[in-house]
Amino acid sequence: MWKQKVFPVLCRLEDFKPLNTFPIYMVVHHEASIINLLETVFFHKEVCESAEDTVLDLVDYCHRKLTLLVARSGDSGPPEDDESRYSTPMQELQKQAELMEFEIALKALSVLRYITDCVDSLSLSTLSRMLSTHNLPCLLVELLEHSPWSRREGGKLQQFEGSRWQTVAPSEQQKLSKLDGQVWIALYNLLLSPETRARYCLTSFAKGQLLKLRAFLTDTLLDQLPNLADLQSFLTQLALAEPQPPKKDLILEQIPEIWERLERENRGKWQAIAKYQLRHVFSPSEQDLRLQARRWAETYRLDVLEAVAPERPRCAYCSAEASKRCSRCQNEWYCCRECQVKHWEKHGKACVLAAQGDRAK
Repeated sequence: MWKQKVFPVLCRLEDFKPLNTFPIYMVVHHEASIINLLETVFFHKEVCESAEDTVLDLVDYCHRKLTLLVARSGDSGPPEDDESRYSTPMQELQKQAELMEFEIALKALSVLRYITDCVDSLSLSTLSRMLSTHNLPCLLVELLEHSPWSRREGGKLQQFEGSRWQTVAPSEQQKLSKLDGQVWIALYNLLLSPETRARYCLTSFAKGQLLKLRAFLTDTLLDQLPNLADLQSFLTQLALAEPQPPKKDLILEQIPEIWERLERENRGKWQAIAKYQLRHVFSPSEQDLRLQARRWAETYRLDVLEAVAPERPRCAYCSAEASKRCSRCQNEWYCCRECQVKHWEKHGKACVLAAQGDRAK
């Protein structure tokens, strides 16, 4: 919400000329960190089930991101990360935020797919929001049609993977990409699950949109995702069926609580929030910026990250649990001085080269 409501106002303020945009970048980057965590944890079905009504907010979030992704599909994807084009720090920050927004939307697609894996255990209000309020099946058809993660550049097919555009070899072009696969699996879950079939209203518009899928269901695709044969049979039956009239049942709809509460509490205050943050948050003195940089460096240093890792490091010589690291290259771990001395004959050359490389940097 901050990025949607406050950040644009902040960028338009005439007196907003930060000497360093890194503090703002960290705030924008938090969203990317959170969606990565959500993608990881929602892989496990029990997380989706335990989320209960807060799934409504997450469904709304994913819907917003995917709608923006479809809307910008004619722009041939995110901007290239070419720093030479940026004339001011704010222009650089806005371009970085735009690139990050594209990657966040792709992660939101994965999160939504994991939620659809649990449609049988979702609440009635969540199903209603997915199928009636947002009509996610039709949105997913739009994504397949536009495929914003693929493009043609110089006659070559490119796909967005690993935060950059990668050229696809001709022999690999028929292979289903991970993102296309996520869309197909989500469609399969939403259209063929007994819970959703009983609640999805197949109007003439929805029927027309869904029948577009038949053009994509080639033999090559079915070989890679055999379960889609059931979806193909469903579409064949749908082509012969009469569209359903819109349902007029009385449904008590539950709204996303987190977004609604934040918007209600801060409505009309976005300009004031932007001006306050301009003075007190995003215009730090050089001394404050150095203190922040020191805190970030201490937070994200390798020792801290390894301390919270699920597996403790092992001695490079005897494989026992290790607590000491090679002080020169910082790459190898040892349980004691004796093991380090015994391993030096093997580790010595690599250690010297690594240390020289670090000094060169």
